[in-house]
Amino acid sequence: MRKSILSAAMILLMSGFAFGQKYAFVDTEYILSNIPEYTDAQDLLDDLSTEWQKEIEGKFTEIDKLYKDYQAESVLLPDDIKTQKENEIIQKEKEAKELQKKRFGKDGDLYKKRIELVQPIQEKVYNAIEEIATTRNYAFIFDKGSGSSILYADQKLDLSDDVLDEIGTVMQTVKREDRKRTTYESSSTSSKQPSVNTQSKQTTTTQQRPGADTPPPPGGKK
Repeated sequence: MRKSILSAAMILLMSGFAFGQKYAFVDTEYILSNIPEYTDAQDLLDDLSTEWQKEIEGKFTEIDKLYKDYQAESVLLPDDIKTQKENEIIQKEKEAKELQKKRFGKDGDLYKKRIELVQPIQEKVYNAIEEIATTRNYAFIFDKGSGSSILYADQKLDLSDDVLDEIGTVMQTVKREDRKRTTYESSSTSSKQPSVNTQSKQTTTTQQRPGADTPPPPGGKK
């Protein structure tokens, strides 16, 4: 309730500053969903995420098997062989975690691929909005799809289709008559925001052997 009151107060304050100036809004979620290149990019990112996740899970499965085999054999193994197997497990676990970080970590492969595929599209969307704002003398263009607390918006002020038409001069977009709107959801549940932090489907998990990061020393005691 308090957040809604603050949001309403902020809008009223901005309305005071914007008195006599033109303003409108766009829905970037709707815009991006009607750009085939963007939806193709999202699909590719999802496929890469799934592929890399399976790769990492396979390595942790291999480590888990090595550890179980080690536990089953350790009583009969000489100390030097035990140490060798322990070091092998430790090294493979280290490599798996490094690969996980390389794929899904900050500035990792998935992040870089998202920048490569999505950022050029974002720039075209921004340039189209800027062009419309400049040529039509809009002082403000709000984004309905970025989680802003817009309590009410007159659909006559929605420039989303105009932005898509403008983008259509430099890249393919869905024809106006074929565009479909979906029920708008808040940005916390939306996966198609115009941001490089847009998260594609990703379920990265770290699998570890029960009890510790490293094998127990000879004798079964930690």
